Amino acid sequence: MLGVLLGGLYALLAAGLTLYFGVMRVVMIAHSAFLILAAYLAWFFTTRTGLDPLLSLVITVPLFFGLGVMMQRLLISRLRPATLTMMSVLLTFSIALLIEGTLGFAFTGTHRRIRLPYSGAHFELFGASIAVVKLIAFGLAAVSLAGLFVLLKMTRFGQALRATIQHRDAAQLVGINTDRVAGYGFGLGLATAAIGGTALSLDSTIYPSLHWHWIGPLMAIIVVGGLGSIPGAAIAAMALGLGQSLLQIPLGTTWAQTFFYIALFATLMLRPQGFFGGRLAQRF
Repeated sequence: MLGVLLGGLYALLAAGLTLYFGVMRVVMIAHSAFLILAAYLAWFFTTRTGLDPLLSLVITVPLFFGLGVMMQRLLISRLRPATLTMMSVLLTFSIALLIEGTLGFAFTGTHRRIRLPYSGAHFELFGASIAVVKLIAFGLAAVSLAGLFVLLKMTRFGQALRATIQHRDAAQLVGINTDRVAGYGFGLGLATAAIGGTALSLDSTIYPSLHWHWIGPLMAIIVVGGLGSIPGAAIAAMALGLGQSLLQIPLGTTWAQTFFYIALFATLMLRPQGFFGGRLAQRF
């Protein structure tokens, strides 16, 4: 049960990375840094107002969406198409360092944690003790992923975004403004970071360099799931989260995380296009 809850959170955190690569072929190293930035904003919001950190989403989601659109239009779109993927790694790496340094300057390196009235609450389910904060984080992830699915499948913007992901040139031929769609898609990916970071803040101790702990597992998830495949990333997140949870009992938390890297190496050796990516991932 704990593995399923953890996998749901991983799926939300990895969804943005999948959108970046699917739309723009961008490897967004700074995604996990934005997760921690959102967690800090949730912590700051709660300490200043005394309100639940989930209410900070009213501010952070549109803020991060706007930042994503600006990043794509002012920075990413200026990179040369021939070297876009490689240069995006360097560009977003520098952005991650900038965010880490800014957080360290503003909040110092002291570990922070949101204290909630329900932080210690739990209940029994099928013999397992489930923390309420983990269930809330999973519920937030499930609702967000369901909303993302509906947006991509049942709206005109979603159709345009999927067309841009599948074949950018063909999308332009049928009248889709792919540059605008790419900007909104990038903003949507960063909006998922706002939601994921807030969910993460409910049950985690945060500090400025925490994003380096998350970027490796998230990259492993999108590679195993298939680059550019949102359903693949969700399936891989659930599978890897469950595997990590099972290994935590005999190996401990630190060694259990190596499961992600073992899965990454195995995927690159056996099926480099990913196990769930389909034809889209095979093209890249």
